[in-house]
Amino acid sequence: MVEKRFAVLLCAEDSEYVKKKYGGYFGVFSKMLGEEGEKWDVYRVANGEFPTEDEIGGYNGFVITGSCSDAHADDHWICRLVELLKKLDAMKKKVLGICFGHQILGRALGGRTGRAGSGWDIGFRTVHLSSPSTIFSTLKLPGRLSIIECHRDEIVELPPKAEVIGWSEKTGIEMFRYGDHMMGIQGHPEYTTDILLHLIDRLLLKNLIIESFAKEVRAKVQEREADREAWRRLCVAFLKGNTGL
Repeated sequence: MVEKRFAVLLCAEDSEYVKKKYGGYFGVFSKMLGEEGEKWDVYRVANGEFPTEDEIGGYNGFVITGSCSDAHADDHWICRLVELLKKLDAMKKKVLGICFGHQILGRALGGRTGRAGSGWDIGFRTVHLSSPSTIFSTLKLPGRLSIIECHRDEIVELPPKAEVIGWSEKTGIEMFRYGDHMMGIQGHPEYTTDILLHLIDRLLLKNLIIESFAKEVRAKVQEREADREAWRRLCVAFLKGNTGL
């Protein structure tokens, strides 16, 4: 049996908290998506570590993580990532983009990203699944799923030929698909509540949000839970072709 290989394109620095508790964000993703008989690697693209031409061909799929950077920025590593994603599209490689990864994937495919007109979205959000595709019915998913969000940017213009497959009252493009090989999710299916609470503290320390907003979000976080298992099943099914999108 041929071993399946996947790579996480890590677009953020691991915090000490996430490193100690989860082995970094690579540990978070590989634990959520990895299965027996697979090999998972990580490329710290935000630090300029990218797969080579030869390495790309050996992978069955890629996951692009969240980031503190803006997907509409022109940092050298971000521009390199855009070019890599265009190459993966041409090769029809499976690519799953999460948060920043969702946005940068949209940019690479010809869409446009920018600041969300409605400001920060932090906490739990209900995503309405809107695609007639078979994956939702095959997995017997409900029409709405709760997910953890933490972003102030969004895709403001969908790539040509892409299809919105999820939306919320806050964000019009919560999920999109492009062909059968690329999918973006604006929220964080991989996040746990404790990771979100840790991120709120970090955003507050960096003066990216104010204390009153942080207090309000913390209170609301205690009242809900994300549908993490449903999101895991959806991501695994897409990435590994266990069912059609």
